[in-house]
Amino acid sequence: MTAVLPNGDRLELDAGASGLDAARAIGEGLARAAIAIEVDGEIRDLARALPDGEVPIRIITERDPEALEVIRHDAAHVLAEAVKELYPGTKISIGPPIADGFYYDFDFPDDVKVGEEDLERIEQKMREHIKADEKFERTDISAAEALERFKGENEDYKVELIQDLGADSVSLYRNGDFTDLCRGPHGPGPSASKRSS
Repeated sequence: MTAVLPNGDRLELDAGASGLDAARAIGEGLARAAIAIEVDGEIRDLARALPDGEVPIRIITERDPEALEVIRHDAAHVLAEAVKELYPGTKISIGPPIADGFYYDFDFPDDVKVGEEDLERIEQKMREHIKADEKFERTDISAAEALERFKGENEDYKVELIQDLGADSVSLYRNGDFTDLCRGPHGPGPSASKRSS
């Protein structure tokens, strides 16, 4: 396959090469700094295979404005992981990056009340997961399989989202013990969130 760089140079790569492989082919320093890759206008994970043929690519590093959104998306998943660990039985909905940061919608069990005084504890748990540098791993599965999984986990909001999508397949992302329905992209690991905020 051929990757076309922003300056017009062509980079010959093996079939099935990932975004990280492309960054490494350009230079090890770029590979270490890479957060994501833009492929034909779409921001994607570095671990995903590049499409066959001749495709325009651009490696995203913390210097690029798109990097902050990816890092915030990573942080949102780490937040959800921390909250689910601290408050068992919590159900989750969506967790996107936004202009001023990131958030997740939580439905806490009836006997759980979370207030401002709990934020430090949640942040500390997030820091533990960031320090563990749990990698984000994408899995593409059928919507039917995802429905069965989230029904089994009593994640009603995820079931509703999958049904609303009406797609044949969906992507899941796992970091540590947390797995969520998500289209991505994510950086190589939450330690990237230490680079920027």
